[in-house]
Amino acid sequence: MAVTKIDVEAFVSLSKIHPIIDVRSEGEYQHAHMPGAYALPLFSNEERKIVGTAYKQQSREAAIKTGLDFFGKKMRAMVEEVEKLIDERCKMERKNTAYQSENYNSKTILIHCWRGGMRSGAVAWLLDLYGFKVFSLSGGYKAFRNSVLKQFEKEYDFRILGGYTGSGKTYVLHELENKGEKIIDLEYLAGHKGSAFGNIGFKPQPSQEMFENLLAVELDRIDDRCQSINDRCRMTDDREEEFKNARFTLDFQPEASYTDDISSMADEEKANQLTSNDYQQSSVNCHPSSPNRPPSTPVWLEDESQRIGLVNIPIPLWKTMRKKPVYFLDIHFEERLQHIVKEYGKADKEKLVNAILRIQKRLGGLETKTALNFLVENNVTECFRILLRYYDKQYLKALNNRETDAPLISKIECCKVDAKENAKRLLHLVNK
Repeated sequence: MAVTKIDVEAFVSLSKIHPIIDVRSEGEYQHAHMPGAYALPLFSNEERKIVGTAYKQQSREAAIKTGLDFFGKKMRAMVEEVEKLIDERCKMERKNTAYQSENYNSKTILIHCWRGGMRSGAVAWLLDLYGFKVFSLSGGYKAFRNSVLKQFEKEYDFRILGGYTGSGKTYVLHELENKGEKIIDLEYLAGHKGSAFGNIGFKPQPSQEMFENLLAVELDRIDDRCQSINDRCRMTDDREEEFKNARFTLDFQPEASYTDDISSMADEEKANQLTSNDYQQSSVNCHPSSPNRPPSTPVWLEDESQRIGLVNIPIPLWKTMRKKPVYFLDIHFEERLQHIVKEYGKADKEKLVNAILRIQKRLGGLETKTALNFLVENNVTECFRILLRYYDKQYLKALNNRETDAPLISKIECCKVDAKENAKRLLHLVNK
């Protein structure tokens, strides 16, 4: 077998079937990575600094020799770790009939580093030598990031689920999914519910870059307009031979630097040319502007602020959302208040206090003091009544600040916070 370099579109498609191995350092992986990727660092954080320093202060050759000193000791352990990963994955996938197809090969893996250079090249060579079928990402994680940013610039048929705080929008969103609708849960991806209380019950939020990666993969998942993995990843025998001879390039970077390695550009350009030619024909019907591309499927999103906790919805996607139709769940204040009390009433009191203090400048001194006093007295209902009025004003202001050419807001009268009933009412209006 030979290591095959493929472009990011084919790589992402194959990742739905085969495991991804990320050979970047722990620090790079922890900051952000391809969703679902398995960390198998060729160098530790400290080793990467040493190699990068050797490259910067000495030479490319010195950096390679230093890297080989580290790599040589890890070869067996890396092979065994990948074997273990494959074995565990096979046990899980034998239970899933979706993987019982001609595409599936239990010894196939996908591998990438930062730029598709020597780190992934070295580990790919080792795993190929051992007997794995290896696909390497041309351009590395950097190419994936470029594709992520382009994903947000596409046009999507979004339907925005609106409603004041406490309307149970998230529950309605998932009920829509149960009814066969396509959704993206932005709050789940962000690890935050958007308000000052949004981090209660969630794990720490992902980095901005990781949030974007997760969101881009979700957008790709719901975009079913492309052809199948078979069509997108088909390669001819003669082109595969060309891939076999493609050179692997240096991926070591100077310490604390993410600048491109100029010496790798010529080889990378050649690899990218091979890749793009190979997939050009198979991907023609996937291109957004292709006349053969069928219309998109509507996707439901919650009406969110651009900022969700510590992360931001990418501006191009945010602008698209603000131009799409809003379906507003109109639920009485008291009904929503009861829902909020039920959802947050038993939360840690210290966390509730801290959440109120975070919005005290906008809430106002008197209202902040009154809300905190109610909380101390265990009168959660009256405390949340103050907060809910505040959030209603904020939401109404944002709702009226949409694009002037955006469709009119459609109101759905709802008697109470009931996900099943309200989803039913919503779909009845949309279908009508």
